[in-house]
Amino acid sequence: METKAFELTKLAYAADALEPAISRQTLEFHHGKHLAGYVNNLNNLIQGTDFQHRSLEEIVLSSDGAVRNNAGQILNHNLYFEQFAKTPKSVPTGKLAEAITRDFGSFEAFKDEFQKKGATLFGSGWVWLSADQNGKLVITQESNASNPIQQGLRPLLTFDVWEHAYYLDYQNRRPDHLAALWQIVDWNVIEKRY
Repeated sequence: METKAFELTKLAYAADALEPAISRQTLEFHHGKHLAGYVNNLNNLIQGTDFQHRSLEEIVLSSDGAVRNNAGQILNHNLYFEQFAKTPKSVPTGKLAEAITRDFGSFEAFKDEFQKKGATLFGSGWVWLSADQNGKLVITQESNASNPIQQGLRPLLTFDVWEHAYYLDYQNRRPDHLAALWQIVDWNVIEKRY
C-alpha cells in the first residue's frame, strides 16, 4: 500500500486578506511555520505505521501522545483557517441561525458566551461551537490539541487561543483577538458544516 503523506493545507485567501483581524505576519507564522511544523512532525511520526493510511479524524480518535497531538493540531488548524474569508458572510442564516437562537437565546448571546469561554480557557487550546447528534449546539473549551470529535460532536466553528495565534498582533490581549475574529468568520462555511 502506498504511503500517504499529509500536506500543508493551501489558504483560499492572500496572506494579508484577513487584516486587521489577523496580520500578514501572524498568518505567515501561524500557517507557514506552526501548522507546517505539525504536518512535518506527523508525517515523520507515522511513517511505517498503520496511521499512515488513516484520515486525520481516525488518527485523532485512535492515537495518543505525540501522534494525536500533531494530528489534532492539523485537524484543528485546517478547520480554523478554512472558516475565514476576506469578504465573509457575516451572520448565520437558515437552520444554523435558528439553532443558535434556540440554544443560546440570540446570536449576540452566543457570541458573548463563545468569547467568554475562549478568554477564560486556562493555558493553550481552542474554543469550539459544535453540534451533537441531534443538532443541539454546544460550546466547549478544548485544551492543547483536543477536538470535539473526541466527545462525539461535530465541530462547526473554532477560535484558536494558543498564543501563537495572536501574540504578534495582540500581545496578551486574548479577548481583543477573539472579538476581532468575528469580522472574518464566513458563516457560509459554518452553515455547510452544520
